[in-house]
Amino acid sequence: MTSYKDLGLVNTREMFAKAVKGGYAIPAYNFNNMEQMQAIIMACVETKSPVILQVSRGARDYANINILRNMAKGATEYAHELGYDIPIVLHLDHGDSFETCKECIDNGFSSVMIDGSSLPYEKNIEVTKKVVEYAHKYDVTVEGELGVLAGIEDDVVAEHSHYTQPSEVVDFVSKTGVDSLAISIGTSHGANKFKPEQCTRNADGILIPPPLRFDILKEIEKELPGFPIVLHGSSSVPQEYVKIINEYGGKLKDNVGIPEEQLREAAKSAVCKINIDSDGRLAMTAAIRKYLTENPGVFDPRKYLGPARDELKKMYMHKNLDVLGSANHA
Repeated sequence: MTSYKDLGLVNTREMFAKAVKGGYAIPAYNFNNMEQMQAIIMACVETKSPVILQVSRGARDYANINILRNMAKGATEYAHELGYDIPIVLHLDHGDSFETCKECIDNGFSSVMIDGSSLPYEKNIEVTKKVVEYAHKYDVTVEGELGVLAGIEDDVVAEHSHYTQPSEVVDFVSKTGVDSLAISIGTSHGANKFKPEQCTRNADGILIPPPLRFDILKEIEKELPGFPIVLHGSSSVPQEYVKIINEYGGKLKDNVGIPEEQLREAAKSAVCKINIDSDGRLAMTAAIRKYLTENPGVFDPRKYLGPARDELKKMYMHKNLDVLGSANHA
């Protein structure tokens, strides 16, 4: 058993309470490798932002849970070396079973999500409560989910979304004991969040997605005043990265994200954790494609991963400063 406290990590309890009170959201950035981790920590140290390092099932398969745990420990030491000890959480994203959550808790994760949203309501309560009871023994915080997000993220796949029912949230939270609740109000997984027919086009021909259901969010806030709310599938899919990728050999089509002004509005509410994964993938891919096309003789990975890391850092700093409002809250 490895305690997250021995790795220099924290759980989400205090940072969420501060975020709800302060009207900002904690960035939850997915990472799979060293360059992503470095970019996240550099950006959050420079902006003095707390951060959640998220690990998906795909990341665990790709990088190994022990390596990721030690990378998180390295992240806390790296932040210290850079001159500012920001609060860092290591979080399991979309845990699919009690066993998966237990493995992560036993391996130093300070926060886990148990995603029972695709299960019947009572079964969701049952598995979520089981995870909470185990996690709280070790002061690990737990995120549950009500409602289903459409889209694809690693092995999380849903064709249709189902909005969270405000009438269910008090019952779910009280019966499970979760520390935060992921809800569905119109966000979606992946870079292709919406079909073109679901969107309108502005004067420049850019697809504009349907607005988030802030009415549902307000109803949930009435039912659970001050309770930490989480938004998944919240990448904005910057069109400049899509354009670069396509200019340098990519074939991305009809990529639409969540407008940043809507995320900023959400961050001012009880939404205190916003998940961003696809934007990081796009920034990294755009930088690598551009560099390799312009430098076809290069075969040293450091030459193209370095610019990718720099682009990631720039993008994460922008999110902290201009979208989530988390800068200067570490």
